[in-house]
Amino acid sequence: MSRMNVKWALFGILVLMFGALVFDFPAPYERLVGAIKARSGLSLPQPNIPDYRLGLDLQGGAHLTYEVDTKGVPSSERDDAVAGARDVIERRVNAMGVSEPLVQTNVSGETYRVIVDLPGVIDLKQAIKEIGETPLLEFKEQNPNPQPELTDAQKKQLGDANDAERKKAKEVLNIVLSGAKNFADYAKEFSQDVKTKESGGYIGFVSSAGETLQKQLYQFAQQKGRVGAVARDILESDIGYHIIKVESERVAVSSVSARHILVCFQGAERCQSDRTRDEALEKAQSLRAQATIANFSELAQKNSDDSGSAQLGGDLGEFGRGAMTPNFEEAAFALPEGAISDPVETPFGFHLVYKYAQLKEKQYEARHIMIDRTTAEEIAPELDPWLRTALSGRQLDRATVQFDQQTGEVQVGLQFDKEGGGLFEEITGRNIGKPVAIFLDGSIISAPTVQQKISGGQAVITGSFSIDEAKTLAQRLNAGALPLPVQLVSQSTVGPVLGHASLIKSLRAGIVGLLLVLLFMILYYRLSGVMAGLALIVYGLVLLALFKLLSVTLTLAGIAGLILSFGMAVDANILIFERMKEELRDGRTYARAVTEGFARAWLAIRDGNVTTLIACAILYWFGTSVVRGFAVTLAIGVLVSMFSAITVTRVFMRFLEPYIKEGTWLVLGARKKVE
Repeated sequence: MSRMNVKWALFGILVLMFGALVFDFPAPYERLVGAIKARSGLSLPQPNIPDYRLGLDLQGGAHLTYEVDTKGVPSSERDDAVAGARDVIERRVNAMGVSEPLVQTNVSGETYRVIVDLPGVIDLKQAIKEIGETPLLEFKEQNPNPQPELTDAQKKQLGDANDAERKKAKEVLNIVLSGAKNFADYAKEFSQDVKTKESGGYIGFVSSAGETLQKQLYQFAQQKGRVGAVARDILESDIGYHIIKVESERVAVSSVSARHILVCFQGAERCQSDRTRDEALEKAQSLRAQATIANFSELAQKNSDDSGSAQLGGDLGEFGRGAMTPNFEEAAFALPEGAISDPVETPFGFHLVYKYAQLKEKQYEARHIMIDRTTAEEIAPELDPWLRTALSGRQLDRATVQFDQQTGEVQVGLQFDKEGGGLFEEITGRNIGKPVAIFLDGSIISAPTVQQKISGGQAVITGSFSIDEAKTLAQRLNAGALPLPVQLVSQSTVGPVLGHASLIKSLRAGIVGLLLVLLFMILYYRLSGVMAGLALIVYGLVLLALFKLLSVTLTLAGIAGLILSFGMAVDANILIFERMKEELRDGRTYARAVTEGFARAWLAIRDGNVTTLIACAILYWFGTSVVRGFAVTLAIGVLVSMFSAITVTRVFMRFLEPYIKEGTWLVLGARKKVE
């Protein structure tokens, strides 16, 4: 290597160090860029640098335990069935975008459990909702049995029960009219409406645009209510007997008619786009700059990610309060008629809202006391309109998006196993012309009508699908193909305090160990030890930057792999220096000793690191998420250590060559000789 090449290589290493420093410690660089811009107006590049991804043990998160119901499954097949349940739950977890989740099975006697660790997930309710408390895919057919009518005895039982509840409501009304307490206190005492009881029966403002009960309350308040007084009549609804007090009245917007444009992003609900949140916001802002009343419908058709309304120019029709997500509703009701909003963020993405009409009416602020009413379903439970079949997600191999070869229409293809194919043939044979419903987590996701008896274990679901809708349905079918029902038996949040303390202790131990090793290297190998220390600094900076660039999730096990890789990087330098010392003892020049030392050490370094990489591959392939974290950090560390030992250290040692004098004590005892 010529002197010029050495200098260029050293320059490249310094540039690499600077880039790694910026990635590892972005805050000082950002302050520097800000100071330069403030003084000179010069704008330097500011890359979007992600933070380190931390596992559950370092940042906290959610811990869920599901118990798998293995009843009816032969003991020889339980392990495979439980593994299938774990795989499905893992697919659901992965769809949440959680960093380094851990999904594993646990067997204790006859009890099978799936344990889920979700780093960074603090909202337990949302996590449970995403995974599903009972994630089960079922195929059901219509119940041919009609809903039985109440018998005379049941009718009498229903009438007697409601007579008693009506009488109780009148008694409570008389107590309220006595005025010994305020209405709110009476509501807390007597009301059986759990939603409003603790707030003193407070309903809020009711309007004609609300749901059925709200409409009934509105009509009653309009006809028989007086502001500040308790109505002397009882409102009878489908769910109970209501004592009403109108607190105030106002004229306000009761419903709006609006169009919208939705720009979703990766991670938003029901979004199939891979754009980031920032990209979605930028697009929404761009559309807002273009949007006018005249072109809003056209923009919605071309750009909205809400496939249901996009074809209608984004038209959502008329809706009242409670029909939309809170942020969307607030924006829509606050807008002046004929105005377009700035981007509004909801769980579905960013919306542009165009309010083209609104309805104003008198609204009533009310409180109520409700006495429950007995329903016919409580006397004689209503028949389930759908009957379970033996076909479930256990027999579904996969669902795919397909296209009809003749019409080009989007379809969803189903592939069943041998058992599922037979069951599906039986079900379709007896339900020609009738729907077969597919339930996921107890909710219908599709109910296609059977056109003919289907054999062979393959079927297609047709309809007016968009590609996005078909993809969503296929994903839900695949994610919900759970072979066994499971039940959530425990849930908890894990705080990061213990993990953080362990991390600090581990890092302190690692730093102390590295300092001792570097001290040994400097004392034993002198100036070469200093060069090895500098190479190790380069190694550390590059390694930490790669963890950010590759989105490696750090756990305590991963930290252990990181510290171990530092030791292996030092070991490579020791092998090189020992080979160099042997060459120097044989009378070689420093330059020749560097060349031969690196050449002789390379074979040992290569073989040792390759065997370590093989071990990492085995750990990653067969291990759990925690073990995989260790394997990943160690493997990346080994690869970078080879670069630092073979390239960086060599460049530093070559750079010293002109400065090594005959008989110097500083470099491995080197004596410069001319061959």
